[in-house]
Amino acid sequence: MIDQAKPWLRGMALVAGLAGVVAIGGCRDADLASLEAHLDALRERPEGNIDALPPAPVYRTAHYTQAGQRSPFRATRESSGTESATGQAGRPDRERPREPLEQFALERLELVGTLTVAGRPSALIRAPDGHVYRVFRGHYLGTDFGRITAIGDSGVELIERVRDAGGGWRERHRTLNFNDSSQAAE
Repeated sequence: MIDQAKPWLRGMALVAGLAGVVAIGGCRDADLASLEAHLDALRERPEGNIDALPPAPVYRTAHYTQAGQRSPFRATRESSGTESATGQAGRPDRERPREPLEQFALERLELVGTLTVAGRPSALIRAPDGHVYRVFRGHYLGTDFGRITAIGDSGVELIERVRDAGGGWRERHRTLNFNDSSQAAE
């Protein structure tokens, strides 16, 4: 059987050799000069129309005029809006010992109750640390040197000392009110 396969393999080798010669013969240089001449003739006479580009859009410049307004992304407490200039004479006493509620911004403090014991009003303030502090008139709270001036059934009034644009100090009257979920106690 091996002897019979040998002539068949020889025939296959002969066919493969002929196919290779034909393939190599097809790779000879083509007539590229006539092809290039034909392409040049096509390039010289383009067909079809190309539409003109549309005009560029005109954009109006928008000017932002609300830079000086309150940010809608920051919570604020009610302010009476009354500010008075005090200059350098009204600067806060930085030598006095700091009270616990002065480490928190006024916006982060929550009034949870008011009490009047023996005719002396006090307020209960919840701080972000979770503690509830009892404060009286004259105590300080907030980061802007806020001093409590009055405690009423509806809220706590205080005066803060803040720097103005000229480097002096201003008094700013603020009110810390109850949230909707809080209740006043008498």
